[in-house]
This record gives sequence, structure tokens and C-alpha cells, in this order.
Amino acid sequence: MQLLDSPKGNYRFLTGIAPFSSGVVADPGYEIVHATLHAPLPYRQGFDLIDEHLNAQDRSRYALCAIELRSPEPFTFEGFAAFNQGYRALLADWDLLVDERNPIARSNVAPEVGPPAEPSLYAFSYTVPASDAPARPSFVVAGTGDLDLDRGTLSPEAIIRYGETSSDALQEKAAGVIQMVAPRLEGMGVGWADATAVNIYTAHPLHSFLAGTVLEGIGQAATHGVHWFLARPPVIGLEFEMDVRGIRRELRLG
Repeated sequence: MQLLDSPKGNYRFLTGIAPFSSGVVADPGYEIVHATLHAPLPYRQGFDLIDEHLNAQDRSRYALCAIELRSPEPFTFEGFAAFNQGYRALLADWDLLVDERNPIARSNVAPEVGPPAEPSLYAFSYTVPASDAPARPSFVVAGTGDLDLDRGTLSPEAIIRYGETSSDALQEKAAGVIQMVAPRLEGMGVGWADATAVNIYTAHPLHSFLAGTVLEGIGQAATHGVHWFLARPPVIGLEFEMDVRGIRRELRLG
């Protein structure tokens, strides 16, 4: 991963894959604001809302740095690739790509209860000038699932303990995800102690490994607990996903 500038957006991003970056961190003199929709919108309609909101804040489209989506159900790997192609094309239409790299961090999960009828926007993040000198840089780590890309490409073979959902397997998946998040934090010059929200997405019970694996694994971020969404990661076969942010300003829209 490389930490690169998004010069028009006032943030830096950790390189990831074509659909999304690995994370974003605000430039000095700026901070990231996180906005959650009261009710998700079909994601293309959601981008219209983002445009209107940014205009009202006197911010350009380039300030958009992270997206959170909700999907009806997990995709096949092929279906996920097809969705990502259209999503990336929308970012290109907005002129958000940086030298053909995607700077926008993203999470995309499928709620177990009350899923949307189509892929929908749940939340987004954007940069604004900071009114003071924040003690810590604000940041967003993209959704990180139990897919170890060191084992290969986006395929079932790269999934940690593929096909297993025992407590032991889920514990290993959670530990693997935490281990993958740590270098992303380090790459952006922040740490677990700087986190204000740790979100977990799984349809499986956490209780047997929450204290020993998750809370101990995230260090000082455990002070704020974790937010558990009863949801599945975006691709069939993945069972555990996590994203992290360190934000001073949280908004609720609608």
C-alpha cells in the first residue's frame, strides 16, 4: 500500500484495489466529517444527495472521501465485479479518480434484517477545513473482510477458513481482519488509540471471542466498545468484516 495525495480533496489515501482505496486520512488543516442517512437511498440517488450536501457546505465533489453502502444480499464474486464496474464508472464521471487510482474508501454490507431492495447509500464522509488544530488526524479505514489477498486474488481460495463458521473459525477470521487493519492504520500515521468507532459486520455470534480476540486486539479503541451490525460482507463466502474511523464530527441527515 502507498499513501498518496488526493490534491483536490484535501486528504491522502492508501492505495487499494479498483473498487476502493484501503483508507483515507485528512490533510493538515482539514478534518473528515461522517454523515449517516436516516434512511438509505438507492446509491445513485444517494450520490445526488451527496452533491447537494457538499454544495450546501461550500465543498466540491472532490471532498468526498469515503462511502458506506448496503446491499440486498451478498454478491457472487462475478456479481461483485459487475457492480464495482458501474460504481467505479460513477466515480470516474465525478472526476474523482487520481491518476486512474480510486481514492475513495468504501464499506459495502448486506443487512440480515430489513435489507434494501437495491444497493443503497447508508453513509459517506468528506473533508472540511478544520476550525482549529485537531489533536489527532481524522481518518476512515475501508471495510476489511476475511479475505487474505496474500493468498491470491478475489476468489474463495483467499478466504480465511473458507466455508467454516464454527466459533474457532470465526475467531481466526476476526483475528485475521484485525491484523489486516493494523498496517492500514500505521500506513496513515494513526493507531487504534485514535479510533472513535469500530464497526463489525457479521451474521454470527461474537460472544465467545469478543473479549479475548476483538477487544484485546483493538487495544485502546476498546474504550469506545464496538458497533455490531447484523450484516454479511458483500461477497458470498465472507463471514466477518470490520471498518474503523477516527472522527470528531458525526452528522445524521434526513
